[in-house]
Amino acid sequence: GLGIDKWGRSLFGEIIKSDLPMVVDADALNLLAASPVRRDNWILTPHPGEAGRLLGTTAGAIQEDRLSAIDELSNKYGGTIVLKGAGSLVSSQGGPPWISSSGNPGMASPGMGDVLTGVIAAFLAQGMSFEQAGVFGVEIHARAGDVASKTGQRGLIASDVLRELRPLVNPQTSGPSK
Repeated sequence: GLGIDKWGRSLFGEIIKSDLPMVVDADALNLLAASPVRRDNWILTPHPGEAGRLLGTTAGAIQEDRLSAIDELSNKYGGTIVLKGAGSLVSSQGGPPWISSSGNPGMASPGMGDVLTGVIAAFLAQGMSFEQAGVFGVEIHARAGDVASKTGQRGLIASDVLRELRPLVNPQTSGPSK
C-alpha cells in the first residue's frame, strides 16, 4: 500500500493537490483522517474502522448508526462516500444513501476492498458520474461475490470475485453478435 510514513505522506500531499478525479482507499484514508480535506470530485471507500478514524470515533460507533455515519462523512469530506460492510452504503453530496442488498460475509477478506476500488475507478474512468460509479461498482462487486460464493463462502478470496466480474459486466447474449 501507500504507507503512512514520510514518503506516503509526501506523495499523498502532492496527489491531493491535483484536481483530477480520484478514488481514495486504505492508507490514503488514514492519511486523510490525519489531514482532513473536503472536495467534490472524489470517492472515499472506508470500511467501518477507516470511517471511525475519519470521524474521530470507533468502528463500533460507526456500525451502531451507519446512516448517520455516512451522512457525517459526506458533510465533512464531500464527494461520494462508499461505506463498506454488510449492506454497503453509497451517498453523494448529502443525498439519501443507496443501500446494497447483495454481497455476503465471505467477502470480508483481504483484497476485496482493492478489487472494489478498482471496479469503481474503472467505471469512473469510463465517464460515469461519481455516484453512478460508486453504486454500480458496489453492486457489480457484491453480485460477483455472491456468484463466487455459490461453492461456499469459506475461503473466498479476492481473485474469486475478480473472475466473476467480467461475465456480469458483459452478459452473454443468445448468439454471436453480427
